[in-house]
Amino acid sequence: MAHIHEKIDFTAEVFIVHKDRVLLRVHDKFHRWFSVGGHVEPDEDPNEAAVREVKEEVGLDVQLWAGNQKAHFKREGFMELIPPIALNRHRVTSTHEHVTLVYFATAKSDTLVLSEKEKTSDCRWFAEDQLANVDLDPHILHFAKLALETLGNRR
Repeated sequence: MAHIHEKIDFTAEVFIVHKDRVLLRVHDKFHRWFSVGGHVEPDEDPNEAAVREVKEEVGLDVQLWAGNQKAHFKREGFMELIPPIALNRHRVTSTHEHVTLVYFATAKSDTLVLSEKEKTSDCRWFAEDQLANVDLDPHILHFAKLALETLGNRR
């Protein structure tokens, strides 16, 4: 999607866990390993964006992890959202930034259907002991390990 604003956009990223592996993909523009994610569209909330981006990019249906949130209120005109596990702001170019909501999620399947629109040179599932052998940005390594620790072995 094109940028919603020329200076800053909101994005959602999802660390997806299936059994004892976490999914990472090589970003098509930055050629670095990241989780799955993308821009929050003007007509959706961050939870919807997270689920949509996963479906679009890798073909998985996921369940966002709600953490310790116990109450889920929903009535006409009001809906409680699943909170992100982290939130960051980072520079993408010299004139553009992203505010990223970071989510954890589980997938019932590990079968990927990669998007033709958003190509990637690599996308794969990693066990925790494999993460040390991949050149990951520190925050990606941190959240990949934390997602596995939090959600590993769930079906």
